[in-house]
Amino acid sequence: MIVLTNNNQTTINKSISLKGIGIHTGKEVNLTFKPASANNGYTFKRMDLKDKPIIEANIKYVINTDRRTFLKKENITIQTCEHVLAALVGLEIDNVKIEIDASEPPIMDGSSKYFVEALESVGVKQLAEKRKEFVVRDIISYKDSKSGSEITLIPSSEYQITTMVDFGTKVLGTQNATMNSIKNFREEISDARTFSFLHEIEMLLSKGLIKGGDLNNAIVYVDKSLSDVTMEKLKKAFNKDDIKVTPNGILDNLTLHYPNEAARHKLLDVIGDLALVGIKIRGRVIATKPGHFVNTQFARKMGAIIEEAKKERKLGIKISKTPDIQGKKPIMDSKKIKEILPHRDPFLFIDEIYELKENYILGLKHVKAEEYYFKGHFPEYPILPGVIITEAMAQIGGILVLSKVPDPENYLTFFAKMDKVKFKNKVFPGDTIIFKCNLLNPVRRGVCQMKGFAFVNDRLCAEAELTAQITKIK
Repeated sequence: MIVLTNNNQTTINKSISLKGIGIHTGKEVNLTFKPASANNGYTFKRMDLKDKPIIEANIKYVINTDRRTFLKKENITIQTCEHVLAALVGLEIDNVKIEIDASEPPIMDGSSKYFVEALESVGVKQLAEKRKEFVVRDIISYKDSKSGSEITLIPSSEYQITTMVDFGTKVLGTQNATMNSIKNFREEISDARTFSFLHEIEMLLSKGLIKGGDLNNAIVYVDKSLSDVTMEKLKKAFNKDDIKVTPNGILDNLTLHYPNEAARHKLLDVIGDLALVGIKIRGRVIATKPGHFVNTQFARKMGAIIEEAKKERKLGIKISKTPDIQGKKPIMDSKKIKEILPHRDPFLFIDEIYELKENYILGLKHVKAEEYYFKGHFPEYPILPGVIITEAMAQIGGILVLSKVPDPENYLTFFAKMDKVKFKNKVFPGDTIIFKCNLLNPVRRGVCQMKGFAFVNDRLCAEAELTAQITKIK
């Protein structure tokens, strides 16, 4: 659900620049954070390209997740964007323009630390518009069966993340890390550096990647014997006269910031990758064996859910609160309903209509104990069948669309499709169901798409997306 919070959107007070080397390209790069207006989000501007094109930090532009998150829009590319985005999310900065003169931000020390320090040096500025949040109401999950990686998002009072990693090696085994509040990002997560295993370093070098790597911006865990040939390759790649392996299995005496620094960096990557959904998250992320692929696949799934929630918010659909009909008089009783709908007993399931607007309708059904289906569903424990709830939802939607034609008695509506049907709470004899149905799109060529909700006792009991065909019969 998308909500408007009491907090204002933010940007930075003034511009701030950094420069360094891209870890994969090996190119020197200049990056400048600039203030942005409300609802701008995060955008990258390629200063080295003709016309200085802009690419938004959006999950729809992800094309590659091999060791980094890679964005492409037309001829614009940005790679390894996750550490920059994590810094912005971690400081709760909503809107920033990022000017960059190469395809890859500087790696700095392999964490978000230097980006955080730069942003903090110019300060955060509040904007007039309120911040929107995606509030998690239902569990969202994604699992990659090939790798066993899995991410689950559950309801929580704030943005929290737990990462659980298992690398299956003696030098770096199982690790966990947790961020209980985004306010802890700076102190607990931002300085966790990127890392790799020795066998991966060899593979990356063979692919022409990590051209800008050195032993100051990447922790290298030695998970295999270090041959003389490999030693010479590493000396050349890292521009070192000598390379050593420390007792804790790390190259060249680099001291860990935390015993679980690898798990903390994976958490940092999750924050950066999920920034691509484009809205602040209120929920708890539980990530098992996370990586850029599973992170961005999960972000795609979240993005689709968020887009649907935005659409529902724009249409005025409020699924968290029962529509209020207290004190209102019905505008249609069963007699008037029968003038529009062709349904008759025992298959007419709408009793009254309370609101009928251009794009939505409110009505209700009184669930009576004598209704015929309770004799078999179930005699000892009568529950209203879900198919009856969805049929009633469709009937109220039928009233909405048929009310738009001058002679509704000459038309029928036929189910074409049902999507995303969910039953959340049981309905019993004696209950009253309040239905709300919204048009998702204008009716075209007799096809209508609707989102329906059913509420009982101030709780959502069912929802569905319905597609119907309006057909003239006379």
